[in-house]
Amino acid sequence: MSEVTRHESQTGAPMPGRERLAMRPPVDIYEEDNVLMVVADMPGVTRDGLNVEVDGHLLSIEGEISIDMPEGITATYAEAQAQRYARRFTLSHEIDTAAIEARLENGVLTLRLPKAERHRSRRIEIKAA
Repeated sequence: MSEVTRHESQTGAPMPGRERLAMRPPVDIYEEDNVLMVVADMPGVTRDGLNVEVDGHLLSIEGEISIDMPEGITATYAEAQAQRYARRFTLSHEIDTAAIEARLENGVLTLRLPKAERHRSRRIEIKAA
């Protein structure tokens, strides 16, 4: 996997009142027609709670789920809690970082990372002698 490398620093920022580590969302990476596809499972994350950034060749995926209780209600028992996801990857120079596209559907983030034109495979025409 020369195009994408995992970046292992995965600790989350502390939340007010308690320390919280980010969960690592499961990710699948595959290649199709000179494009790398990164698919991350981030259940419960909405578009507003999602942040995808590229800084140089570092791709960062962060998502946050907040659980809002209605005003005046106190939970007697609650298993659901706010959640934070974070994942980082180092991209090779083969990726056209300006052309990355992201889509979130039903808690699944799909990133489309096209290879730069100069790194795409192409068929060479053979001319008759």
